[in-house]
Amino acid sequence: MVSAAVLHLWVLAWLASVLAADRPEKPKNLSCIAVQESEIISSNIKCQWEAVGHQTEAVPTNYTLFIRQTGDKIYTASILGPVNKTTVDLNLFPHHMELEIWVVAQNELGKEESEHLIKLANCFVKTKPPSVAVISEAVFPTSLVMSWNSSIDKSYLETIYEIRFCPLGSQKWFYVPLADTSRYIQSFRLQNLQPDTVYVTQVRCKYNNNNKHCGYWSDWSSNVTERTPEDLPKSKPDVWIITSEEGLNKRQIEFICKDPEFSNGRIRRFNITIEKQKDSIRNGTWEIIPVNRSLTDGSSSKKQITPLKTITLDDEESVTVYVTAINSVGASPQAKLIISRKTREPPAVEKTEVQSHNGQLFLSWKPPNRTVSEYVVEWVSDGERNWQRENGKTNYTAIKGDLKQFVQYRISVYPIYGKLVGKPVLERAYFEQGVPSQGPIVNLSGDPGCYTAKLEWDEIPLIKRRGFITNYTIYYRSGTETRGITVPANTTSYTLTSLSRNTKYDIWIKASTIRGSVNGSNHSFTTLKYAPGEIEGIVVGVSLGFLFVVLMTMLLCFCKKDVIKDNFWPQIPNPGDSTIGNWSPDYPLKAEAPRENCLSGISVLNVDVCDAKCVFEEDKASLPLKKDKYLSEEHSSGIGGSSCMSSPRQSVSDSDEGGDMADTTASTIQYSSVVASSGYKGQNPSSLPQQSIFSRSESTQPLLDCEENHDTMLQEGSRQCFLRQPCFTRNAGNENATNSNDFNPLEMEQQEVLDFCPLEEDTEHTAPADCQSDDWIPAPVSSYMPQLGGYRPQ
Repeated sequence: MVSAAVLHLWVLAWLASVLAADRPEKPKNLSCIAVQESEIISSNIKCQWEAVGHQTEAVPTNYTLFIRQTGDKIYTASILGPVNKTTVDLNLFPHHMELEIWVVAQNELGKEESEHLIKLANCFVKTKPPSVAVISEAVFPTSLVMSWNSSIDKSYLETIYEIRFCPLGSQKWFYVPLADTSRYIQSFRLQNLQPDTVYVTQVRCKYNNNNKHCGYWSDWSSNVTERTPEDLPKSKPDVWIITSEEGLNKRQIEFICKDPEFSNGRIRRFNITIEKQKDSIRNGTWEIIPVNRSLTDGSSSKKQITPLKTITLDDEESVTVYVTAINSVGASPQAKLIISRKTREPPAVEKTEVQSHNGQLFLSWKPPNRTVSEYVVEWVSDGERNWQRENGKTNYTAIKGDLKQFVQYRISVYPIYGKLVGKPVLERAYFEQGVPSQGPIVNLSGDPGCYTAKLEWDEIPLIKRRGFITNYTIYYRSGTETRGITVPANTTSYTLTSLSRNTKYDIWIKASTIRGSVNGSNHSFTTLKYAPGEIEGIVVGVSLGFLFVVLMTMLLCFCKKDVIKDNFWPQIPNPGDSTIGNWSPDYPLKAEAPRENCLSGISVLNVDVCDAKCVFEEDKASLPLKKDKYLSEEHSSGIGGSSCMSSPRQSVSDSDEGGDMADTTASTIQYSSVVASSGYKGQNPSSLPQQSIFSRSESTQPLLDCEENHDTMLQEGSRQCFLRQPCFTRNAGNENATNSNDFNPLEMEQQEVLDFCPLEEDTEHTAPADCQSDDWIPAPVSSYMPQLGGYRPQ
């Protein structure tokens, strides 16, 4: 049961594949070839065809090749599809016999037969190429003679030939017409060639069946090269100039030259003649410029450029140059070029434009309004110079030189009027642009300031620019903040502003072309903390301010010198002119009410003199003597602003020795006054009998102005002078100390207080009301108290 099912399935699959298969179709494009081996044709014929129709693995198609030779002899070869070629061995190739060839396709559904090929056996032959030789003849500089040998004997088959040639290095072949070689030949002369030119030649052959399309061309023979002989140059040398400025109103002209386009040989020298335009005859300078070149230089498609001569020409001068080229055969036609005065140069072309398109550089221009015989298109780059000439009726051309990528060319158009050179027009162009290979190098111009920095950079070298710079972008960064500024391509310096003080910045510049951008090298700088001259300005300002204050102070001192002198160096009056000499007990004194502004609070050593018992007997006995002694001395005034108390040291008035008086008076100014024994001058006398007392002080304070001019001051009332006199009061705690033997100075110093009351000079001096008491008596003249306050302000 299982085998029956499997068989059933197999049958169904076979039926499906058979139904899916088709009958074989007729094979097409049957071809056969027999190649040459050694010196004869091989006996094996290789045939191939095109299989047509659908084939399956279940129903394969078989192909059978049939070759029938004359005499009904058939050779066959069978193969299994889908292979569509096979080889049949004929044992010996049947030259000059007819062969019939066909192929049959067959499968289980049927068979089909291709078209029959019926040809001579030689029509299926492909021979080897012939061996070729080429020779040149000196008498025929424009031709070469070719010869060859057939690769197979003529008895087997007769062949025809095809010839082609080209100049060395060229990719364009020139073919000799088949009508000139459609017969059995073994040599041929190539004509109308260029003299002194190396040519490459080739030959091939096939079976000749009376110009019927029969047989296969052999492969081309190996290259055979040969140089044609030299001939006279047939064209003029291409003369051109290089012009540059040479000082004031002068030009430097360099004449250069290319070999003639058809030099017909190796140029060995140039003859150049330069004539001044003003010369009536051709008597200019004539020179021979030798040229040393190898044979290969003449065959190069790029013509050599030879410098001829350099001259210096005034702007108002014009010259004509004649150049001929000489080779081994003779001289070329003469070339002529006229250099006009600079002020009379013919007009230039207008509206030039350069474009790169499809791997070429095209140049267009607008012709001038004059008739132009031709144009010279010149291009220069990296020290290399070349030019080409164009017809005067055109205004558009393509640069024919070997242009390079990423190289800038300076392209100029010169109109030529006859032989007169016109003004040029210059354009710059790139055959192809790219990204610059180097960025600009930036540096600082001078030192940076506090808020600004001037940047400078050089243009990228032309060889590394690789295109037209469209713009520069300046980047500067401080910390994490980066800013950019774009400037035009013709800018090489820029000043950064709004920078921060004492800040480090990193800067770089990006150069851009239409193809991309590149960054230059980084440069760092730090802005100044203080601007130049700022510290100096501060110092100068402070100095000027100080100088102004000093000057104003000096000016003020000069204007107020009297006031300053009076304050710092008061005038000391002459004691001899003091009014104290008029003070006496008999001088009429006017009583004056005590002033209210009594100074109090000064603790002094007070002596209780209210009781007459307090006066020592020895002092009483010496009063008349001292009075006379004081009256005999010079009296001085000036008591008004000082205390009546003297220094604790002993006064001269208390010393009986004359020598001590001299020493004392040398260092002190003695003040003295005569007061009543019962109290101060002008005070009301008490019930006790009055007695004159002469008081003396050794104060070092200067006298007062009012003491010298007290009469005037009293009349004007402009100043008041006060005499501070002590007012003695008895301490309440010592009322019972009336006995002189009970007097204790230390106790009195602690308990008594001395008050000063101001008294006006030359007026009635009265004791203040608060200083008077019933027991008040004048102080002994021999008692001196220290001055606590010194000189009091007036």
